[in-house]
Order: sequence, then structure tokens, then C-alpha cells
Amino acid sequence: MANNHNSSTQSIIKELSDSNHTIDLPSPHDNEEVNASKSDAKTQWLPKWVSAKLVIFFIITGYVISATVYFVRNADPLSWEAFSKTTSDGYGLLIILFIAYLYALVYSYLLKPYALPVIGKWAWQPGKEQLRKIKYGPMVFYVAIAAATLGYLGFDMRDDLSRLRPLLGLLAFLIIGYGLSAKRGFVPWNTVAWGLILQFTIGFLTIRWSVGRNALETFSDHVNTFLDYGVEAAAFTYGDYIVNDLKVFAFRALSVIFFVNFLVNVLYYYGLMQKFVNMLGEFLQYFMGTTICESVNSVAVAFVGMSEGPMMLRPYLIYLTDSELHSLMLAGFASVSGSTFAAYIGYGARAQDLVTASIMSAPSALCFSKLLYPETQEVKIKKEDVHAVEVEYSSAIDAASKGATDAFHLIAAIISGVTATLAFVYFINGVLSWFGTLVGFTDASNMWTLELIAGKLFIPVAWLMGVEWDECENVAQLIGIKTMVNEFVAFSKLQEKNLSPRATVIATYAICGFSNPGSIGIIISTMAALAPETKTTVTRLVFRAFVGGTLVCFMTACIAGVLMPDSALTT
Repeated sequence: MANNHNSSTQSIIKELSDSNHTIDLPSPHDNEEVNASKSDAKTQWLPKWVSAKLVIFFIITGYVISATVYFVRNADPLSWEAFSKTTSDGYGLLIILFIAYLYALVYSYLLKPYALPVIGKWAWQPGKEQLRKIKYGPMVFYVAIAAATLGYLGFDMRDDLSRLRPLLGLLAFLIIGYGLSAKRGFVPWNTVAWGLILQFTIGFLTIRWSVGRNALETFSDHVNTFLDYGVEAAAFTYGDYIVNDLKVFAFRALSVIFFVNFLVNVLYYYGLMQKFVNMLGEFLQYFMGTTICESVNSVAVAFVGMSEGPMMLRPYLIYLTDSELHSLMLAGFASVSGSTFAAYIGYGARAQDLVTASIMSAPSALCFSKLLYPETQEVKIKKEDVHAVEVEYSSAIDAASKGATDAFHLIAAIISGVTATLAFVYFINGVLSWFGTLVGFTDASNMWTLELIAGKLFIPVAWLMGVEWDECENVAQLIGIKTMVNEFVAFSKLQEKNLSPRATVIATYAICGFSNPGSIGIIISTMAALAPETKTTVTRLVFRAFVGGTLVCFMTACIAGVLMPDSALTT
């Protein structure tokens, strides 16, 4: 299937080893003497580390200052086009990366150790307690936020209130989730509310707000440039005619995965990917109140895949509650991995839509997982109990070479999965069309096919997400193909539909997830390999998580549909 790429990642993150490259999570304090000796060792080397990091900081800052001086002298700083495109590498991308670097430093050395604990102790927790003491206090707070959001959207779209229809779809999917909930009386509404708040906030920042949208578009443009390096390498390997003229999918789009896996493994070796994922996971935990394992996993799967996320938490899987295991699986179904972006972009999807959908899926998956299967057991793995999970590579070159090697298996899995599933779809369509012709359905317009059936079943879903009625059936067909086959096949059909820009964007968000039948088998086999003790729970909850992941994609499409301005549809 489309995300059989997970089978190639068994060598990326393994059991605890003797490597020094770890996820930046606190170590347990079960051995005071050992911890004390480690603390002394760290203290001994602290000055050298501080000096090295200060040198790196000043080098990076000095370079950014030099680039800024050059930019001011040679371009109009008031022009966003100049800001994002000036120089061959793009000054705008440099600023975005530098801001991210500064935030990581502030988070690691100020927010996480000092500011957030103080804020939590003296403001955040007391504020929540005071709000709970007020009769219907939390409800009033969330209703006020919802009213303010509705008021803004209503005023902003006063000339075309039909654009608010996706809000009705969002409400409908939440009601469906509540109706399917295993334990309705235990639903943590604070977590659900904060998941929606964060999802809307991300949407406002990256879709509705012009500055954030332009920044994301700038970043996405350079994502395309980054992926093009893999295309250039593929053209050298297979020939320019096959890659650039014929644009054969297996040789053009999929070959980029060699480069992506190569780089991701290097980032894992140096611990950068783990720290980035952990930082965002702790952010979600702080606001939503979810556990550290499910919070980190919800971020990880959006970047590295539905199998790699649980691999990062391998030592703790057997201790997770049923609700946490359900959350881990649902997050995988609700997102796609960054390594597959190149293939989707090759089929015409916009990079900024894929990036935004991945970011928004993290809080949405946590929100919906707790709606479908609330926590009723005692959580055993707390933040302070999490050990460092290590990566087993002898060097950066070893990590890079293994990443490229693993990519071969990933590409082979994708090619075999897409070829087999497409053949099966053609076979089913042949059988259905044969049955149809026997009862008079002989015209091409009413020939019985999977697309025709899906196009009828998912029409209400497409309409609720904000698609115009005359395009609902085409979008519904894409949703049906993604749900019954996989998202690769759905993206391959996207360009054939000739949809309007808005319908194309909504469809992109709706099918941007691994929730398909093949993924059910993948997640079961992955969890069975990582934690055989969880097999019974996983097989019992996997279909519920699959349905939840599908609905999360629909929710993300609804938010994108209501927030996406017309001016952003053609950029």
C-alpha cells in the first residue's frame, strides 16, 4: 500500500543501545548514585559545550546579519516577492530557519527549564482551578472562544455566508465521533476543546493570515527546490529522457525518497529530529493534557511515518493504556510522512497544503482519539519516567548510507503496493462493469465502478467540507479511492478531475492521510513486532482508530475549507 514505506524503517530506530544520540527526554531517577555521577560528568564538560554552542550561535547570527545587509542593499525590503526570492537560495527561507533556530534555543534554555514551569505553577494551573470553581466556568470560556471565532468568520465572509458550511461539517464529524465513542461519560472535553483551538490557531496562522501563509509558501517553495535535487540525481542515474521528459513516476518522484531518507537518518544520528519532535510533543502535552508518549507520537508520525513514531517509544509500548495505544494508531492513520511528499507533489498537490495538513493533524488526532476512546486507566508512563531512546549508528556516514539503503525497500514497497492495488481496482471495476452491463448499464457515464459507488456514498461528506454541489461527486470519488485503496492512487486521480482551485485544496486535505485498509495490516504487524504483548488490544482497537483517522482528515479539510481565502488558491 501507499505507506508500506514503514516496513523499511526497522533499522532507523532500534532498541536501547550504547550510542550517545538520544531523544532529549528526562532520564528516570531510579538510581541516585548513577544519576549523580552522570550529573558530575555533565557539569565537568558544561563549559566546553557552552563555548561550542556560543561559537556556533555567533557564526550563524553573523552570517544572517551579513545576508540581511546584502538584502537591504540589493532588494526592496518592502516587497515580499523580493524577500522570499532574492538570491539563489532565498533570503526569506534563511530568516524562517533562523527564527526557528532562535525559538529552539529559547525553548531549550529558557522556556522549558524556567519559564514554563513558573507559568504553569503560578498562572496556568491556578487559572484553570479558578475557572473550574466558577459555575460553568470552562464551558463559558470555550463558548466565548467559539463565539469570537464564529463572529470573525461571519464578518469576514459576510458577502458569501455559504463559505461557512464547513463549520457544519466539522460539527457533524464531532457528533459522529461522540456517537461512536466507547465511553461517552469519560470524554475529556478540555482536551477535545484545546485540540480544536490549536487546530484553528494553526489554520489561522498558516492559511488565513497572509504573513504566515506567505512564510509557509516560501518554505514550501524551497521544499520543492530541495526535492528537485533528488530529481537531478535521478536524471543522472536513469537518464534525462525517462525522468524529465517522460516523467515516469517510479523513476522521478519515488527516487527522491533516496535523498530524503539519507538526510533524515543523518538528522537522527545527530539527535536533531528527536529534539524537534520532542519539543512539539511537549507543547501539545502542555496545552491538551495528553500523555507524553501519545503527544510525542502524534508529532513524530507527521514527519517520519506511522511505524517510525511508535518505534521511538518502543521500550514503553507494553506499559501504555488502551487509550494511549488507540491514540498512537489513530495519529498514524490521520497523517502522512514527509518522505512521501515528493510523490504527492509529483501528482500536482501543493507543498504548502501537504505541510499544513501534516501540522494540523497532530492536535486534531489527539483531540479525536480522546473523543473516540477516552482514558479510563491509570497512566503508567509519565514524562519523568521516559528513558532516552537511542539510535544505533556508528557514524553519520553509516546513518546516511543505511538511510539510502532502507529507501530502496521503501520504494520497492510503494511500487509493488501501488501496482498491485491499481491492478485490483481495475479488476474490481471490470467485474462491476460486467455485472452492470447485464442489467443495462452500458454507457460510460453510468458504468458500474468503485469510483461511481464511492462518488455516491461520499457526496454528503464532500458537500459538508465546503465543495460546490456540481463538484461533490468528483471529490467524493477521490475520498472513496483513498479510503478503500490508498492515498497514492487518490492523488494520481486528482489531476484528472479538473476541479476548481478550492475543491482541489479541500480534496488534498481530505485525502492527506494513511487511513486505508493496507495501513491496518501495517500497523498491526508493526505493533506486533515492537510489542507483542499489545496484540490483543491493537487488533481490538485498530478499526476504531482507522475510522477516527479518516474523520480527522475530513475535519482538517473542513477547517482548511472555511479558512482558505480565494487569494491563496492559485498561489
